[in-house]
Amino acid sequence: MALWRIRATVDDRPGYLSVLTASLALKSVNILAVQVHTTEGGAVDDFLVDAPDTMTEAALLGAVAKGRGRDAFVTRAEAHGLADQPTRALAMAGRLVHEPDALGETLVTLLDATDVRWRPHPAFDRPGVHGGRMTLADPAGGSYEVLRALPAFTPAEYARAQALVELAAGVTRRQRETVTFLLPDGVEATLRPAVAEDLAAVRELHDRCSAGTLRRRYLSGGAPSEARLRRLLEPAGGTTLLAVAPGGQVVAMASLLAEGDLGEVAVLVEDDWQRRGLGTALLRRLRAHAGRSGFAAVVAHTGADNVAMLRTLRRLGHGPLERDGALVSVTLPSAGRQVSDETAAKSG
Repeated sequence: MALWRIRATVDDRPGYLSVLTASLALKSVNILAVQVHTTEGGAVDDFLVDAPDTMTEAALLGAVAKGRGRDAFVTRAEAHGLADQPTRALAMAGRLVHEPDALGETLVTLLDATDVRWRPHPAFDRPGVHGGRMTLADPAGGSYEVLRALPAFTPAEYARAQALVELAAGVTRRQRETVTFLLPDGVEATLRPAVAEDLAAVRELHDRCSAGTLRRRYLSGGAPSEARLRRLLEPAGGTTLLAVAPGGQVVAMASLLAEGDLGEVAVLVEDDWQRRGLGTALLRRLRAHAGRSGFAAVVAHTGADNVAMLRTLRRLGHGPLERDGALVSVTLPSAGRQVSDETAAKSG
């Protein structure tokens, strides 16, 4: 027996798939795996089959035609094809977590592509599938073009490939933004972007903080709900940075949340790690991120009695300062933007 891959389009109507499988069965073809791709032109059925050694490509194409399949593609398959496509995609995603630079090779393997090209500019056409050409948007800028002769790409393959591109871009960004920060006492902390998997460690950070520290961070007092913590870890339009101690504990977090063309920043540092420069380091990096992301400025809301936070903001060179009762709002220009001497003087 020999392994073959068969791809064919059938009308997306009741019973049509069974007609195709019955036609293959009459030729003693055993179907090992099947995947259905929904397209505008009908259902594209992708089979991995085991056929008699005497079976030829022409005979398989004839069986597909008798089974009402059209636009058929038939080729010999290898044993690795026994793993279905979703399983292969998950395995390749696991590889990209550790090797994001292997994206091109991964796309070739996943899609049986002949070539993958990266371009530094966005695609001329919209991302998607165009026969044997697939265009993928690179979140870091630019675009990917994936080519193969046959068969034509399907929307399901595009969705998997785009997900891998976004995964690789996210891992690369986190690696690029991860730095080691040397504290005045010689201890090294790692500053890096937060991910959803940090939820448990961030919850433990909040559990170790005193009531006063939590009140100064959240103003209303008390730790946030788990749902809010999830949103803070990966805020839409912003970012959250963590400080991780040598033992792996998260000891500080700082968030940048989008508010139109402004970004709101806030920082929480565990009590035993305060006054060691972590808050300042995190805020500097958030400010730089705001500048790269196009924010006009960032604003911090804090209590008038939060002397440590106000001192930190003063060191960063704040702009306008507004007070509303016990609440103080301090505006910082994004990194790369200058505050005029007049504005700085007015802000005191």
